[in-house]
Amino acid sequence: MYDVKSMKAEEFISDEEIQATLKYADENKDNMEVVDKIIAKAKLGKGLTHREASVLLACDNEAKLQEIYDLARQIKEDYYGNRIVLFAPLYLSNYCVNGCLYCPYHAKNKHISRKKLTQDEIRKEVIALQDMGHKRLAIELGEDPVNNPIEYVLESINTIYNIKHKNGAIRRVNVNIAATTVENYRKLHEAGIGTYILFQETYNKEGYEKLHPTGPKHDYAYHTEAMDRAQAGGIDDVGLGVLFGLQMYRYEFAGLLMHAEHLEAVHGVGPHTISVPRVKKADDIDPDAFDNGISDEMFEKIIALIRVAVPYTGMIISTREGKAVREKALEFGISQISGGSRTSVGGYVEEESEDDNSAQFDVSDRRTLDQVISWLIDLGYVPSFCTACYREGRTGDRFMSLCKSKQILNCCHPNALMTLKEYLEDYASEETKVKGMAMINEELQKIPNEKVRRIAAEHIADISGGKRDFRF
Repeated sequence: MYDVKSMKAEEFISDEEIQATLKYADENKDNMEVVDKIIAKAKLGKGLTHREASVLLACDNEAKLQEIYDLARQIKEDYYGNRIVLFAPLYLSNYCVNGCLYCPYHAKNKHISRKKLTQDEIRKEVIALQDMGHKRLAIELGEDPVNNPIEYVLESINTIYNIKHKNGAIRRVNVNIAATTVENYRKLHEAGIGTYILFQETYNKEGYEKLHPTGPKHDYAYHTEAMDRAQAGGIDDVGLGVLFGLQMYRYEFAGLLMHAEHLEAVHGVGPHTISVPRVKKADDIDPDAFDNGISDEMFEKIIALIRVAVPYTGMIISTREGKAVREKALEFGISQISGGSRTSVGGYVEEESEDDNSAQFDVSDRRTLDQVISWLIDLGYVPSFCTACYREGRTGDRFMSLCKSKQILNCCHPNALMTLKEYLEDYASEETKVKGMAMINEELQKIPNEKVRRIAAEHIADISGGKRDFRF
């Protein structure tokens, strides 16, 4: 029985409802009256239901597809402007007790090099990331109650926040760890984390259990209900995601949107972010072993429709994808990307070599952070290292109310320019600095509020004089 407000995984992600949704989408994908009505609703910028969005995903009419892409561009501009937030993953440990078939960390893999960073090694990794210019990290580690207990995670977060090197500082730590208890989520909240991120991998219960044959992650309900426990623990910014390629993409798309609807219905706060990873090659993982891969074109369509269906959410794409795919994804809805990433444990201090097999997946975009910043500027995007909302208490429903009313731009745009100025002063190459300053001068003029524009310009001048960390 489908119930969006139920706290039971199999009721708010109902297989029966997803199957009915896919059937409805197939029956109406060529019904232009229905399609046009859905697109007209989407143009209001208030989002779509999982069933409505699934019709558009099934529709292959080229003219309608172009309307969807144009709308996705407009919605992204309306809600997020031309800003792109930068972050980096930090892998702390690849010890894991699970048996996930798509991840090289699985317990049966005796070939992979197992590593766990000490606090001193974490300091070195963080300093390396600060020296690139990063201000926002996502910490990652396998599930292992002996090697990676919650105490280790909390100690590591404290270490990261307390490292100050030159002008560097990590101002927001997002956490991607296995599903855990309300008590542990409360501890993470008290530690000052930003977003709690947990990928579902697949919403198909039968497929989920086959892909996770052993370990605590085998429990579909416990994993799927994790975001509700996180909310109960005080974490009001949560990030969803599926691993496209494991199961049929239309099923995953519907399930992902149903999860977003559930969070909105129960907690009044939808997902802060949605990530769209695809299965990639890793140590003993061959992505071709999964026969549900999607083309780049379908991947772009999914991104555009998530943006249209859930206009308020931040959308993340990592270095799993190469430059060309990321460029298209930025156009259709992505608002956060990683740069200069390493997916091995200790990969920022020790240069990754062919012999190092501790990475979770192969990185497709291996450009430096400065190269990524320069590329974004060339494309007309403002690279942002802003963490102001999190540190000003604009999280959960406070952030969502500002975002949905499109008022968040009044804070985010000047904050982005000020953090870009910090990057240019402290870390950029000369070429990037020149084009970045030209962008800042141009973008300042676009701030509509004269007082905000004046204060932002004053702070940017102060940054040249050595001051840091201004925020609206």
